[in-house]
Amino acid sequence: MPYTHIFQEIPTHRPNTPLLDRVDSPAQLRLLNEEQLLQLAHELRAYLLYSVGQSGGHFGAGLGVIELTLALHYVYNTPEDRLVWDVGHQAYPHKILTGRRDGLLKIRQQGELSGFPKRDESIYDTFGVGHSSTSISAALGMSLAAKLNGEQRKAIAVIGDGAMTAGMAFEALNHAGAIRSDLLVVLNDNEMSISNNVGGLSNYFARILSSKTYQSMRDTGKKALSGTPQLMELARKTEEHFKGMVAPGTLFEELGFNYIGPIDGHNLPELINALENIREFEGPQFLHIVTKKGKGFAPAELDPIGYHAINKLAPTQPVTSLPPAKPKSLNVSKAPKFSNIFGRWICDMAERDKRLVGITPAMKEGSDLIEFAERFPARYHDVAIAEQHAVTLAAGLACEDTKPVVAIYSTFLQRAYDQLIHDVAIQDLDVLFAIDRAGLVGEDGATHAGSFDISFLRCIPNMVIMTPSDENQTRKMLSTGYEYCGPATVRYPRGSGVNALVDADLGTLPIGKGHIVREGSGTIAILAFGTVLHSALDCAEALNATVVDMRFVKPLDEELVLNLAANHELIVTVEENVVAGGAGSAVSEYLHQQSILVHQLLLGLPDEFVHHGKQADLLDYCRLSAAGIRKAIEDKLKNIRSNPASKLVSQS
Repeated sequence: MPYTHIFQEIPTHRPNTPLLDRVDSPAQLRLLNEEQLLQLAHELRAYLLYSVGQSGGHFGAGLGVIELTLALHYVYNTPEDRLVWDVGHQAYPHKILTGRRDGLLKIRQQGELSGFPKRDESIYDTFGVGHSSTSISAALGMSLAAKLNGEQRKAIAVIGDGAMTAGMAFEALNHAGAIRSDLLVVLNDNEMSISNNVGGLSNYFARILSSKTYQSMRDTGKKALSGTPQLMELARKTEEHFKGMVAPGTLFEELGFNYIGPIDGHNLPELINALENIREFEGPQFLHIVTKKGKGFAPAELDPIGYHAINKLAPTQPVTSLPPAKPKSLNVSKAPKFSNIFGRWICDMAERDKRLVGITPAMKEGSDLIEFAERFPARYHDVAIAEQHAVTLAAGLACEDTKPVVAIYSTFLQRAYDQLIHDVAIQDLDVLFAIDRAGLVGEDGATHAGSFDISFLRCIPNMVIMTPSDENQTRKMLSTGYEYCGPATVRYPRGSGVNALVDADLGTLPIGKGHIVREGSGTIAILAFGTVLHSALDCAEALNATVVDMRFVKPLDEELVLNLAANHELIVTVEENVVAGGAGSAVSEYLHQQSILVHQLLLGLPDEFVHHGKQADLLDYCRLSAAGIRKAIEDKLKNIRSNPASKLVSQS
């Protein structure tokens, strides 16, 4: 029967889970009977609520796939059968059932479990993931490899309906259907889009379509009619129209899949029955299930977006109600987030300039476009998880005397790099990119960190790259990039800044000009790009260093760099971006071009993927905290003093 128990609050004490405590692998799960499986679903949901309350992390998506996770591991022989999760937000129940139950209490902490599937963490994590819409392509690759190697294992991709909006998902569907691969795609339609057609009738037809009797009749009919193409085509169209009347699967049938559904994704016996039948089928299969994000926890069911993820709870802090509404302006007591600065700016600029058009690839809340969407609906476009389309849409708008602003996370802009170059930069189009989550992002780890944007943007002609050091500069640089006639980027980090006073006007800054913040003795000049300026200032007093807020990576303030090199023994660059090809490299390259010899130290993110942990700990690990910067500079000076012939340029 469908799941009915609804939790009203997150448990602050570990719930009683006798069945779950006995399941350390899917093999043990397969020994249970149907009644035990229903009880296990209840215990799994209770433990997920408790563990995420202890650790913080992604929340609603996992609650919505409790029954699906159980059914997949029960029916399929994982890990021999390859189970690929899309995005990864929904994989917490999967981690619990695959030997990582206790580890979930410290998930996303440095050195502990990742918040996403990760191949080197478990043999059950068949594909590492952090971004959406990759599961079908990856699972198809695994299916083709099994065929090449003569293996009988299955491949299953679980994709959410939001991830189905990306072109990559449909490219993979088109390929899989064309080559008739043995692949199962499970569409987890969590009532955020696509279909609400769930009930007794749709479940009844889903049982028919997934039954062995129906499939046998279908295959027999195909063989009987194979010699008469006209009758074969008539039968195909008849079946297609029949399915179209009871299920929204015509599109997937046209792509070559055998569509089954929609069925209730919280009805565990129904799911198991459908999957057991599908497992015996050959060719590409498409199972459409309907779930509720946040299922089983009343506040999350009411607000699935607000409960996408939660913070760690205090020991005596049960969650029993909806989270407070997000502020829509800068009138808040605490320091505003950088995304709030952008949200306020775009509304102010849109009010002044009717040409402004705002675009985001499914990051309305994260980029703080809520108020803009409400006030200027005709000029707001959420293109769903389609970063490539977002950038080329902006390019098309820019061709027609509008002023597009693309709000996008740094890590997601990587997916639209070709469009950034070919559709915007080559044509020198007037598009502003507001790049959020630049630098390290903490617990979400390497897949979500904005580690590379300075490097991959700096090599593109016609591009202006700005790195604000505080909230007020962020607002001014957004205006600067908006007024600039050509492609421009403003990259700012996750979270809050130093609570700088933000000017109400829409003033701009002179392009390509830095600013000396502190005059030092003439030994050390620290050139800071972005919010790392404040860590540089924190250590500058003890070092008596000159500190410069460079502001612009491209164009670089060459005159200022020359002056600093002429009057200081050591040039230190600091950025929250990889050193390779970053802002420090721009300074070093320019000095080399000018044949200027000066000791240099390039500080930034190391040449590795920096994994999850608290943001402050990760900055310390990368030597980008005040203490880390000071230690790196002191070590460099010791090396210079003890070995005058030492390298003029070093990296960290």
